[in-house]
Amino acid sequence: MAPKTRKPGRTLAAFFLGLAIAYGLVALGGSWKPQLGLDLQGGTRITLVAAGNPSKENLDEAKGIIDQRVNGSGVSEASVTTQGNNLIVVEIPGKNRQDLVNTVARQAQMRFRLVACDSSSACGSGTSTTSPSTGQTVPSGAAAPTSPAAAPRAPVGFGKADTTPSPTTSPTTSPTTSPTTSPTASPTGSAGSSSDKSTFDQAVAFMNNPPAEWAQKFNDFQCPTTTAEIKDDPSQPLITCNPDGTEKYLLSPAIIEGTDLTDASYGIPQNQVQYVVTLDFNGHGRKTFADATGTIANTGQRFAIVLDGQVLSAPTASSRISGGAQITGDFDQTEAKSLATSLKYGSLPIAFKKSGTSVEVVGPTLAGNQLNTGLIAGALGLGLVMIYCLFYYRGLGIVVLSSLSVAALWTYAMVLLLSKTAGFTLTLPGIAGLIIAVGITADSFIIFFERIRDEMRDGKSMRVAVETGWVRARHTRIGASIVSLLSAAILYFFATGVVKGFGFALGLSTVIDLAVLFWFTKPLVSWFARFRFFNAGGKLSGLSPETLGTDAPVAVGGKA
Repeated sequence: MAPKTRKPGRTLAAFFLGLAIAYGLVALGGSWKPQLGLDLQGGTRITLVAAGNPSKENLDEAKGIIDQRVNGSGVSEASVTTQGNNLIVVEIPGKNRQDLVNTVARQAQMRFRLVACDSSSACGSGTSTTSPSTGQTVPSGAAAPTSPAAAPRAPVGFGKADTTPSPTTSPTTSPTTSPTTSPTASPTGSAGSSSDKSTFDQAVAFMNNPPAEWAQKFNDFQCPTTTAEIKDDPSQPLITCNPDGTEKYLLSPAIIEGTDLTDASYGIPQNQVQYVVTLDFNGHGRKTFADATGTIANTGQRFAIVLDGQVLSAPTASSRISGGAQITGDFDQTEAKSLATSLKYGSLPIAFKKSGTSVEVVGPTLAGNQLNTGLIAGALGLGLVMIYCLFYYRGLGIVVLSSLSVAALWTYAMVLLLSKTAGFTLTLPGIAGLIIAVGITADSFIIFFERIRDEMRDGKSMRVAVETGWVRARHTRIGASIVSLLSAAILYFFATGVVKGFGFALGLSTVIDLAVLFWFTKPLVSWFARFRFFNAGGKLSGLSPETLGTDAPVAVGGKA
């Protein structure tokens, strides 16, 4: 007995409702044209000149990291190549892509240091005082440290390029639990090597009482008015400024390296309105971060995040924190994404000459007639498929025309949405991947229609044949689609550039084909089976005895 027929009208209504929602989202996005790739519209070329004489291995490693940064979404299809022994050239689809220049050129060497002095007062001018409760030496005028509570997992906040004297509380909401434990005690059960502890203790000692020679260097230092190379040796103290050059800092040797970062992401936290960059550490980084925030908790002392030799942020903390950290401030989405992407994919093994970085607009690598020729070829192929299906399947060819049309509408909607949300760019290979989908979609119809014909040749009515034929056809179609998806996945994950884009387009079109087959083609054929023109084997229905190749009359009626 054939499976019970679902109500095809409801399925079709839900299908078109989903299509309407998709185009509603496109309308909200405000763009009705897809983003074209570098080969079709041109883009931005960034040329980076490596400092010194990097090895080929380091240059290739830097190229790989930059490729991950600019193609982090997987579908932007930027091109990253090396030239000579000191150049990396990045070509990004779209003109005026200044938003990606920092992402590409940023060395992304992040280090965490303790602030010994800043612009708010002369360094070394005060006397040292000792906390009566802990014996810890702190700068004159700073609040003596009190013991924070057991580490809550709320992240500390870091202000972006803070140019004002440090506040006495964390920029983000601080835990309100009263402190009860020693600020320098290690978390229960955590252990670190003696060398790590010695490095941390030396950094704390430098923060609390910087040597006179470093204090004098700091007092004499002026933030440069022009962009200059910054030598950031993690084992040495550092005198530097924030990116705006409005505040200078004397910093301890590094206590956490960027290599201790395990992940970086961005977003807007719940109940907040500003973008933040969220950092997570490995075990060593988490322990040191907890010790550092515990040491400076409620003292007014500061903890600096140094990116490429500049102080990105220098907050205080109100309690010991053992979880991840948040960099907060006046980030917009582009800035937060750029910073998170640079940190997520790691620091570059080489430095680039800031004066040698050049940005220029480049034209399309393919002539406009090649795009037109490709679109004409696709339209011609689509037309031939439709004509053949109408000639061969006659009335059932209406299903083919309708299915191909809605598949095209869904494909265009998804391309527009992905262009807006994921940076998807449409290249000529990507268009080829979508055109191949026409054949894949037509193959789905052929398998289904031929199954229906086989069932009707066995004497079943069309209504029954549609259901029994569907059970067999869908397994065949799913198996074929899985093969296509596996091929697309291999191209997407293991290829680069436009080949990756071809794989993505092929996978997208295969998924759309399955959706159209299940939620449009099958319900539409079930609905047509209710009309006598089809279920009685009308001459032009495509299901007449002559078309089926049988002398027996077509069975009419039947319940499915």
